[in-house]
Amino acid sequence: MITLHIEHPVTDYAVWKRAFDRFAGARADAGVLRHTVRRPVDDPAYVVVDLGFAETGQAERFLRFLTTTVWARPADSPALAGRPRTRVLTVEEDMRQTGAVRS
Repeated sequence: MITLHIEHPVTDYAVWKRAFDRFAGARADAGVLRHTVRRPVDDPAYVVVDLGFAETGQAERFLRFLTTTVWARPADSPALAGRPRTRVLTVEEDMRQTGAVRS
């Protein structure tokens, strides 16, 4: 899976989240298979978003859409503070705990 990783400060998380939710259809149309929104425990005015795609090209095209359309217009990106940091990532390893504990 390919991940578009996005980080940025926000002025108001609730306002930002409503705007994020308004673009659910655009994410689906772009091929987003899953998304995760995280916030640092010590900084509630910061968000980390991971968008999962099947192909690198999909992630790159969606990043262009965000840059040229969403983040370029304050009305589409309310509460965005500062410039988002982004990276397109590929999974090299994904280890999940099974819950089994050995003594």
